[in-house]
Amino acid sequence: MERENSTVVTEFILLGLTQSQDAQLLVFVLVLIFYLIILPGNFFIILTIRLDPGLTAPLYFFLGNLAFLDASYSFIVAPRMLVDFLSEKKVISYGGCITQLFFLHFLGAGEMFLLVVMAFDRYMAICRPLHYSNLMNPRVCYALLLALWLGGFAHSIVQVALILHLPFCGPNQLDNFFCDVPQVIKLACTDTFMVELLMVSNSGLLTLLCFLGLLSSYVVILYRVKGHSSERKNKAISTCTTHIIIVFLMFGPAIFIYTRPFRAFPADKVVSLFHTVIFPLMNPVIYTLRNQEVKASMRRLLSRHMVCR
Repeated sequence: MERENSTVVTEFILLGLTQSQDAQLLVFVLVLIFYLIILPGNFFIILTIRLDPGLTAPLYFFLGNLAFLDASYSFIVAPRMLVDFLSEKKVISYGGCITQLFFLHFLGAGEMFLLVVMAFDRYMAICRPLHYSNLMNPRVCYALLLALWLGGFAHSIVQVALILHLPFCGPNQLDNFFCDVPQVIKLACTDTFMVELLMVSNSGLLTLLCFLGLLSSYVVILYRVKGHSSERKNKAISTCTTHIIIVFLMFGPAIFIYTRPFRAFPADKVVSLFHTVIFPLMNPVIYTLRNQEVKASMRRLLSRHMVCR
């Protein structure tokens, strides 16, 4: 009988971002325009880095992977959210919910670990320039890339395993526009205190520690460049400033969502919208706009394409 009750819920009803039709229409138009403009930009960044032989440094290798991760991440929530805006009944199957949750945390954690790797890369480039080319060789870069993918997978599989052990026997209304741990756990037909504690430890504490570690690393880098030449110092400050902006965009919403008990706050849905749809697509664009080499390469690629036509 207990097994029967645990499998009663076969689908979840998503309550969506807002119940106001006018607000839904406005968000639909804005997100769709943003999505159609910025997403191709992310793929253009990847293409530029792949085609330009001058962009082979580890910085650009990791930037290309960041653009790929962010573009992939944006496909988890945004397309379904746009379709649901046009649907009267927003339903997602139990399996679909678990799948969405898995990829959300798999790619999200992967990006978090990638930002840590990029901080390490910048530390080695700025503070250990004589050893940089030997330490950050292609083999090491690929090993770090594999490690962050495995780290993201391990983090996500723990989240999914904890959810799969929970019984769901009703209600089945998720107060959000996508499936995520805080909302799904609330629907379990059992005491979820220990599960919430494990989730906060797995997601919240890990996110907070990475955030503090990244900020500390950039403080160390900025301190170390004080004695460098003016040109080199300015370049290091510009690079670190860009990284710090991305760190705040990535970790700020994640800390707000996952480092507290799973209680609903009025700002939750808005923060989730920026965390899952807006900010991921913006990250590589911000890097590119502040990187002269990538911008110059993109202009060359566009000009060659125009000449060929």
